[in-house]
Amino acid sequence: MRIIPAIDIIEGKCVRLSKGDYDTKKVYNEHPLEVAKEFEAHGIQYLHLVDLDGAKSKHIVNHKVLEEIATKTGLKIDFGGGLKSDEDLRIAFESGAHQITGGSIAVKDKETFTRWIGTFGPEKIILGADAMNEKVAVSGWQEQSTEELVPFIRQYQKKGIQYVICTDISKDGMLEGPSFGLYEKIISETAVVKTTVDASGVHDETVPGIQLIASGGISKFEELPELALLGCEGAIIGKAIYENRIRLKQLEQYIQSV
Repeated sequence: MRIIPAIDIIEGKCVRLSKGDYDTKKVYNEHPLEVAKEFEAHGIQYLHLVDLDGAKSKHIVNHKVLEEIATKTGLKIDFGGGLKSDEDLRIAFESGAHQITGGSIAVKDKETFTRWIGTFGPEKIILGADAMNEKVAVSGWQEQSTEELVPFIRQYQKKGIQYVICTDISKDGMLEGPSFGLYEKIISETAVVKTTVDASGVHDETVPGIQLIASGGISKFEELPELALLGCEGAIIGKAIYENRIRLKQLEQYIQSV
């Protein structure tokens, strides 16, 4: 399972929120590049970078932070927050994003998001399926849509999406543990049957249909092997790192062991 630390950006600074509430903002470092370099120094290869100003403004804002981290580290960055247009996407990729995450646009402009999957390929486009009470939330989690979470994911699975980041908003930033039950449900209900033929006959095997990246609520190191056992492809870790609940040395050892 990939370990993916998160850096959330407001006004160019590294912050964390609780349950997506901008009024709970806590600044952890005024220089996100320093944080990213520390992650890389501990063997981490991936970064989840969220433009919270962009999510609120509905267009990309903090692309200079993305560009700085992309040019001064070797981290593979998935970037999200406020990506609403082809121009936003162009700026994100030109600024060094390895992948982009689309959340609100996947709800509000399905035609454009589906076109992005076809144009850039499913390895470059991540579906952001963040939810409260299994209803998809949009606009930096400021609005709740009528989209039911699992059918929403399955809809895009049929359109070729491979990577899905799912945050249970009620858990985000609370350090109370992730939504194991929700992730188990998503993995189960998006699984596909793979048929193989060999000398002994035809075999059907149920395999994961999407690459699910767990996000929100991770509070201690011991939860990571549990998520891996469920079948999560990646785990995004935020506040637990910044509050020293999970040490970077632990993550380094975990990465080396798998």
